Amino acid sequence: MSQETEELWSRRFFLKSSLAGMLILGSRLMFPESAWAQSLPEGRLHLYNAHTDERLQVTYRNQSGQYDQQALKDINYLLRCHHSKKICQMDIQLLEYMNQVEKLVGQGKEIHVYSAYRSPSYNKLLIRLGRGAAPNSLHTVGQAMDFSIPGVRLSKIRRAAVKLRLGGVGYYGRRGFIHIDTGAVRYW
Repeated sequence: MSQETEELWSRRFFLKSSLAGMLILGSRLMFPESAWAQSLPEGRLHLYNAHTDERLQVTYRNQSGQYDQQALKDINYLLRCHHSKKICQMDIQLLEYMNQVEKLVGQGKEIHVYSAYRSPSYNKLLIRLGRGAAPNSLHTVGQAMDFSIPGVRLSKIRRAAVKLRLGGVGYYGRRGFIHIDTGAVRYW
């Protein structure tokens, strides 16, 4: 594939993903979840939990936009608080955000997750230890994730997440991860 063709394909995919992102944020009240989900890239993730050494390859949404409840439970389990072992229902918009970022830059690679759900007690412990956790962290409600994609530069992951404009994006280069969340659109 020529460089020009590759760039054109990337622009087209970005535009489609951006449109899908706008649908996620703007149409949930107007359409059933399956209707807006149909416009998104394939609902498949390949995850690795760096704290528990567990892996999961999962298709959580089919082509007609229906979510697989067992697959979502499996994701929730994998992304549980590694400290307290508590499980939280992860925000589907966060999973879709992660999926779009991965489709833009990861191209099927495994996503290494360093933090997803954090129990409130574990988050308080991190604050006491000075580990940079926020008192009202979206991690404590299943709306945030810290991750990397081996073989993909963090700056490239950050650019893709920022372009999607689906929530917050934090760049933690020294710590080796990117933070995304489904809160307000903001960058740091």
